Amino acid sequence: MSSGVAVNSECLDLYQDLKIRKKYKFIIFKLSDDLKEIVVEKSSETANYDEFLSELPENEPRYAVFDFEYEKPGDGKRNKITFYSWIPDTSKVRQKMLYASSKDALRRQLVGIAIEVQGTDSSEVDYDVVLEKANRSA
Repeated sequence: MSSGVAVNSECLDLYQDLKIRKKYKFIIFKLSDDLKEIVVEKSSETANYDEFLSELPENEPRYAVFDFEYEKPGDGKRNKITFYSWIPDTSKVRQKMLYASSKDALRRQLVGIAIEVQGTDSSEVDYDVVLEKANRSA
């Protein structure tokens, strides 16, 4: 089910910069104040995973893309572009519904996502949980 929200073109521009040019480490997206489109809230060129997680609001949903870098035993350093649907249990019900129904509008346009993570609390976006998903994917 789609909520009919549009995706602001800046979202796709920054995503291409992250994916192709490696300009960004992460991008956080949110619904605009009028709830009509998905917009970029924040991006960072130099951030580690803990810094990225600290930018996700405790009680409000967000979408995010993180260039997840990890060490694969025997294969060296790897990167996986990871999409996050962050919808905390503590969010308001209306927000949860809007973000859940709008996710596909953004997700379908982000070509090249290797891992998808759905988080409702911090344990589901923990580094080790995402690392396990990265190691499982080819």
